Amino acid sequence: MTVLASIFDAAQNVGYPAMMLLIMAESGGLPLPGETALITAGFLASNGRLSIVLVIGLAAIAAIVGDNIGYVIGRRGGRWLLERPGPFLGQRRQVLAVGEPFFARHGPKAVFFGRWILGLRTWAAWLAGATEMHWRSFAFWNALGGISWATTIGLLAYFVGRSIEHVITTFGLYGLVAVIVAGLLVWLLRRRHQRRASSP
Repeated sequence: MTVLASIFDAAQNVGYPAMMLLIMAESGGLPLPGETALITAGFLASNGRLSIVLVIGLAAIAAIVGDNIGYVIGRRGGRWLLERPGPFLGQRRQVLAVGEPFFARHGPKAVFFGRWILGLRTWAAWLAGATEMHWRSFAFWNALGGISWATTIGLLAYFVGRSIEHVITTFGLYGLVAVIVAGLLVWLLRRRHQRRASSP
C-alpha cells in the first residue's frame, strides 16, 4: 500500500496540469499514458483529492486540443513523412494506402470511437490529417468523442474508486483482496462453464 499511496500522492501533487499534458500529448501522436492519467485523476477525485467535474472538463479540453494539434501535424507533414524515402518506406506507404480509403469511408466513426481504442487513440487525428479528412467533420466528431471519452472514463474511474474505498472502509484491506479473489474465481468458473457448453 505504501507504493500505491506514493503514486497517488505524486499524482495529486502535480494534479490537473500533468493530466492535461499527458492527454494532450497522447492525443497529438505521442505514445504516452493519457488515459491512465485520466483514470488516476478519477480515482483521486473519488476520495476528494481532486474535483471530478474539473477532471472531466479539463480532460475533454486536453483531448480535443491534442487531437487538433495531431490533425494539423498530419495535414501539413504527415503525407510527406509517410512517402519520403528511407527506412520502412513500403510499410509507411501501406499505412497511407490503407488509411486513406478507410478514413474516406469511416472517418467520423474512426475519429469518434478511436478515443476508446489503444493505438488508434494516439494516431487517429494524425491519420485524419494525413489523409486530408475535412476539418469541420473532424472537429465535430473529435469534440464529441473527446467529451464522451472524458465523461465515461472519468466517471467509471470515479465510481470504481468510490466502491473500492467503501469496501476498504467497511471490511479493511483484506476484505478488498477477498472481494477481488472471489470475483476472479466467479469469472474463471463462468468461463469454464461456457467452454464446456460450447464444446461438442
